[in-house]
Amino acid sequence: MPDHFHWLVELENCSLKKLMRETKSLIAREVNISINRKGPLWQQGYHDRALRREEDLVKMARYVVANPLRAGLVEKIGDYPLWDAIWI
Repeated sequence: MPDHFHWLVELENCSLKKLMRETKSLIAREVNISINRKGPLWQQGYHDRALRREEDLVKMARYVVANPLRAGLVEKIGDYPLWDAIWI
């Protein structure tokens, strides 16, 4: 997605806040270096949703994989490189 990303992560020894802070920092640094820019890249904050049941995980995985299709970035789900995630 050109303006956001979706993840399905299982947190073990890390908080979501720390994971997001470090991820945004690393990506911003690499993007800024690669296109010779400075300053913030990300909006503050993030949206999260806890999944508690296996059925919820499958539904969310399908939503994530279909997102590029809904956005018009691919013509069919099979064109998306991660369409065959293990949860689908």
